[in-house]
Amino acid sequence: MTVRIDPSNADQLTAWDGPNGEFWTARADRFDQGVARYQPKLLAAAAVDPADNVLDIGCGSGTTTRDLARAASCGTALGVDLSSQMLRLARERAAAEQLTNVTFEQRDAQIHPFPEGHFDVVVSRNGAMFFGDPAAAFKNIARAIRSGGRLVLLTWQALADNEWLSTFRAVLAAGRDLPMPPPTAPSPFSLSDPDRVRSLLAPAGFENIQLQALREPMYFGKDTEDAYDYVHDHFCGLVKDLEAEVRESALEQLRANLAEHQTAEGVVYDSAAWLIEARLAG
Repeated sequence: MTVRIDPSNADQLTAWDGPNGEFWTARADRFDQGVARYQPKLLAAAAVDPADNVLDIGCGSGTTTRDLARAASCGTALGVDLSSQMLRLARERAAAEQLTNVTFEQRDAQIHPFPEGHFDVVVSRNGAMFFGDPAAAFKNIARAIRSGGRLVLLTWQALADNEWLSTFRAVLAAGRDLPMPPPTAPSPFSLSDPDRVRSLLAPAGFENIQLQALREPMYFGKDTEDAYDYVHDHFCGLVKDLEAEVRESALEQLRANLAEHQTAEGVVYDSAAWLIEARLAG
């Protein structure tokens, strides 16, 4: 299937329907474990009623979509993503759980013609930060929400507030100055500025925009070697161009840092996210 996308999302399709999708499909359970402490708060904010129709943006392997489908027991849940690999896994897991009110589609939520005014709640867990044109995306999403319907997003706070990523970058930089993720380009931190979030949602028709700061430990593995395998595979691009001796030194520093974060619950680092809630003007 050829998915219709906005040109501003071409690079995202290449990544998420390619190597990024392959990586996160293979690591789906580890990602779910990593952000598990946020899931109850996200679902509580979504407050899905049994008859609701729910949309999950950037659904990945579908964990949140399936949770939403169970809550919307007499309604429906639709998960959309650019990754065909992750959607395949999402469908397999929904079938294994015998969920009949959930579907998954490979769509660009920025431009897809969702049924107008169809959804009661739209949710995204770490998926709404990657739109090439977020203003257009939120306007399109708003068109699909009924009057008075709700939007609930989980996004990362600033890089400096997230110990896990700021630490991994510092260790693997090996003395280099790594470029910061652009604050307005598609990245995990494109919705980290509350003022920018409001400036995107309000023109799309959302009101009562609230951002709640959350801090939770993020899980990376049961022990140092388990965490190292995961983090190394995730961030190996940061060291691929280093000379062999420098690269090995950086990786040993990474292993040592992971060991310092070993707890009774596994290897954990601090993380910080925004729980964003808004309502479509009625």
